[in-house]
Amino acid sequence: MRTYLDCIPCLIKGALEQARLATDDERVHKEIMNEVAALVPQFSLGLTPPEMARQVHQIITRKTGSRDLFKSIKERSNRWAMELYPKLKEKVTRSTDHLLTAIEIAIAGNVIDYAIKNTLNIEAEIQKLFEEDFSQGRKGIFDYEHFKEDLAAAKTILYLADNAGEIVFDRVFIEEFCYNKKVIFAVRDKPSINDALMEDAVFCGLDKVAQVISSGVDAPGTILKYCSEEFLRIFKQADLVMSKGQGNYEALSEAERRIYFLFKVKCPVIARHSGAKLGDIVLKRSR
Repeated sequence: MRTYLDCIPCLIKGALEQARLATDDERVHKEIMNEVAALVPQFSLGLTPPEMARQVHQIITRKTGSRDLFKSIKERSNRWAMELYPKLKEKVTRSTDHLLTAIEIAIAGNVIDYAIKNTLNIEAEIQKLFEEDFSQGRKGIFDYEHFKEDLAAAKTILYLADNAGEIVFDRVFIEEFCYNKKVIFAVRDKPSINDALMEDAVFCGLDKVAQVISSGVDAPGTILKYCSEEFLRIFKQADLVMSKGQGNYEALSEAERRIYFLFKVKCPVIARHSGAKLGDIVLKRSR
């Protein structure tokens, strides 16, 4: 997905919020904003939003020396999600369609996204999930029947992770089909906002249900030209690829292979591009 003009104000706002996380020094904030502002005219709208976000993150890291700005936030997200894990499993067990409920839970977990809302109250957002129907947003694109067919035929599955904490919801989903398939769970290589890293995946038990690897990417989306050779080989050879979150959708919506995208629509630009509505949960099969 290319970048739209609407994406640029979000990038600038995100840069300021991340700068404030890194330091209280307003002079440094101003220096970062000056560099980001100077970078904007050089951006090609042909780039994906995660590519632009990657360059912004590099400026913040260079100016502040802080690589993992969201480390404590991710750790808190992981702990809270793990405390909810038994409750999530119980929801699946009590449902009439275990796989469908597990997918809805996985996508509902995509609400844990500090790239969209850096003031997110993780405890309140997760609690809200249990006060409403998980499938409340399933009104638009939901290619469940196609997905079931492709899942049944697949022996090797590549699952592209999104955010820390959210990956516990992914684990609940993966546990519904991992017993007779090889599942590879790909996380970011280096810190990028609150995206999951190897340490998050291990803490949340993903290594118990899948082979956890790094994609080689240090951006909030799986940008193929920055991925490792090992990842690209798996990406091409896997029978089924599942891509979680808006950042991965932005990076891979034009990829030349079949992908199932799972995300909650939190942005009007994504809504227009995907054909879904703001607030929907989406299971979208690429062309």
